[in-house]
This record gives sequence, structure tokens and C-alpha cells, in this order.
Amino acid sequence: MNYSFKPNMRYRMPTHFGPSLGPRQGLDGRRFDCKETPKVKSARATFRAKTARLEKLLPPGFVLREPHTITFYFEYITECEWFAGRGYNTFGVNIPASFSGEEETVHGELVLILWENKPDPIITGRDDLGYSKLYCEIPEPQLLGNEIVCRASWDGFEFACLTLSNLDEIPKDRFDQLPEPPPTDGMLHYKYIPKTGAPGEADAEYAVLEPAEAPNAKLDELKIGGQAQLQIRKGSWEQLPTLVHIVDALAEISLGDCTEAVWVRLHGGKDLSDMRIIR
Repeated sequence: MNYSFKPNMRYRMPTHFGPSLGPRQGLDGRRFDCKETPKVKSARATFRAKTARLEKLLPPGFVLREPHTITFYFEYITECEWFAGRGYNTFGVNIPASFSGEEETVHGELVLILWENKPDPIITGRDDLGYSKLYCEIPEPQLLGNEIVCRASWDGFEFACLTLSNLDEIPKDRFDQLPEPPPTDGMLHYKYIPKTGAPGEADAEYAVLEPAEAPNAKLDELKIGGQAQLQIRKGSWEQLPTLVHIVDALAEISLGDCTEAVWVRLHGGKDLSDMRIIR
């Protein structure tokens, strides 16, 4: 007798063993509250960039919005309940964008690429949600006095290095006095699943919104200002056989002034089950 799919349960391949486990579904359908965990350390820097170069990276239906910048960020995530207390690291690239669907227009940050150093969050984020995720090696950050150095590599070839320096720590009693960030609907994504046996055709192709609200996220440490330097190193096909087109495209973006450099520690978050197709 063949198996059947249980209603209201999350599945991804292989489906033969029952509902899948991950950030949004544990054993017996359990949910994770994300109140005290995970714990996250994050280094991010934003740079001005030429409009024409950024526009070439936009999927159908997206337009670039002000300011014309590009953000590079590393996150070091620990104590993930869905991962049985384990963690993983990420390296992402975003640009400001808007998307107009048939019923709504949303404004946010388009995630161009998010590298991660564990397969489990990559698979669940790509299949379940529509994140543009790939694998690379991301070691823990180097903390050298007032410098923070973050690196990414593939099979030993280092292709990215972000350095933050001269950061000023904001006292915790001033967190509630910080200026409000610019309004945003959230993070934007472009989900694309290729159709088997039909090159150039998609089984799924649509824009996705990750709403900005994250009421469980609590700030523990904040350092801002200072300076940031980013190095993207071009590679050969032999060095980066599946990533060379991505890394080289990022390396060709001429970065202008750094407009923001931030180091953050926080805890709590959400399981991203609120992500949805943009109507």
C-alpha cells in the first residue's frame, strides 16, 4: 500500500519517510518559539554602488530603489532549537528593491545570495521558503582589538573578506534612544525551481516577501560607525566550479563609500513561517 500525504504537514524530498523536520516543524509537528534562542552575532557593511551594475542583478518585476547601495553581512548563529542546539554561519548580499505584483507593491531588501556552511538550513531555506542559498565555508570571525574580520571560502579558496574597524559601542541604556530604521516591508526573495527535463523552464517562479516583523528578537550588543573594507577575490572555474559566475559578478561591482558598518549581538527571532508569495 502506497503512502499518502498528511494534511497541513510540511514535506520536502525525500517524502517517502513522512513529514520533514526543520526550523518550522519538529518531531510530531512541534513548533519552536524562538524566544530566547537562537543567538546571533552579525557583522554588516553597506556601500554605495553604481545603479547600472546593481540593476543587472534584478529578477523580472523588481526595480532598484534608493539608496543605491549594496550590503554584505556575516551572521554566526548558535543554540538553534530546531537544530538540537547546534548552529551555523552565513554570508549574504542584499540590495534595496521594490516588487509590484498584481495586487500589491512591496519595498524591502532583495536577497541576492546567502551562503551557509551547513546543508540543513540551505535545503530547508531553499525548498520551503525560496531563499537563494548556496554552500561555502565560513569560519568564526576574528576579533582583533577593535577590528572584526569575517571570511568566506569554497574548498579552501577564500573569495570574500569583510573587515570592520573603529567601531563605537552603544551602551545598553541608549538602545531605546536609537533612531528608527528606514521603513521596510521586509526581505524580498525570488524563488525559482527548474522544471525537470526542460532547460530554461520553471516549475515554480515567483517573488516572496519575508515580513520585517520579528517581535522576539532582542538586542544584546551594538557597535556602529567606523570603517569597513570588503575584498571579493575573483576565481577561476577550476577554483570555484559552481560559484565562479556569482563571485566574479560581485567582484565587478565597484564599491563607493561605506555608509554603514555595524556589529550586533542579539537573541530570539522567528521561524520564518510568515514568508509568503507576493500577490
